[in-house]
Amino acid sequence: MCGIFAYKGKGNAAEIVFNGLKKLEYRGYDSWGIAFKEDSEIKIIKKVGRIEDFKEKLTTKSHFAIGHTRWATHGSVTEANAHPHLSNNKNIAVIHNGIIENYAELKEFLIKNGYKFISQTDTEVIPNLIQENMKNSGFEEAVKKTLKKLEGSFAVVVINKDSENIVAARRMSPMVLGISKDGFFISSDVPAFLEHTNQVISLDDNEMVIIDDKIKIINFMDNKEIKKEPETISLDFKESKKGKFQHYILKEISEQEESIMRAIDQDQDFIKNIANQIDKAFGVFFVACGTSYHACLSASYLFTKIAKKHINVVLASEFRNYRHFLTENTLVIAVSQSGETADVLDAIGVAKEKHSRIISIVNV
Repeated sequence: MCGIFAYKGKGNAAEIVFNGLKKLEYRGYDSWGIAFKEDSEIKIIKKVGRIEDFKEKLTTKSHFAIGHTRWATHGSVTEANAHPHLSNNKNIAVIHNGIIENYAELKEFLIKNGYKFISQTDTEVIPNLIQENMKNSGFEEAVKKTLKKLEGSFAVVVINKDSENIVAARRMSPMVLGISKDGFFISSDVPAFLEHTNQVISLDDNEMVIIDDKIKIINFMDNKEIKKEPETISLDFKESKKGKFQHYILKEISEQEESIMRAIDQDQDFIKNIANQIDKAFGVFFVACGTSYHACLSASYLFTKIAKKHINVVLASEFRNYRHFLTENTLVIAVSQSGETADVLDAIGVAKEKHSRIISIVNV
């Protein structure tokens, strides 16, 4: 996973985005980059390594900017592979979190039409495809046409040197909007902008937001406008910071006692309701990846010993192979540390297709 952050408002956009990326470094730390418009051009700063190592002051006149902190999937750790990526004409800049599954096919099409590629990433097809679509469409419409051609997961933010708007969209990768009196924020996670605002709108799959002096949300597949009101997030900004600790992991270790107590202190009626659903289900699946998968295995042993009940424990990446067993009476319990594990989300999608009941457990 990677971290994305964007801002449009009254403040120093590059500096605000840079500070936002620092709070998203847990999502990717091998390289980072920022793009902003200045003097009618898109300026880009890209670096390999930790964002904390960059000590220069970002003084710009731009009031909107986008930024990205990367955990490499496609391509090695280089400045060329770092985001943001530019279109061939350098008019379009894009940041992206996710995986474009059909990027090879799209890249081949673009190469045949004269486009050059300088990175090894799947992301670079996006700005060039937008450039291609802008031959016959305006900026926002070209972004929509491009999004419809993408297969896979993505949270994408786009700027254009000839526009004052930011366009962003998501499918199966996280994206939230922050709304303050001084501007708008786009981020992979709420804590990155929590010092500025606690007013949040969550985007759903296939939703696109256009930000100028206000926001407009549409479904980019059917072009229908969507009305959403901001929610107030109660999370304390101080809780999202490292505080006196040098690293987040040290903070988490120190909070283990409190975390265990919070995990135990659950609403009893809620727990009884889940227990009843497990008891009445015709087939129960625990679905997870990594350490969450091993936690599910351990839980299944306790169900066997204490409840005398068989639980199917399935690695999320293999869950599609069990779809023929799923019915409306099946209960799928999906477990994820982050709530955005790609294979777990895919498994939930399979369960929804079969109209199975779903309970999700996340560590956030």
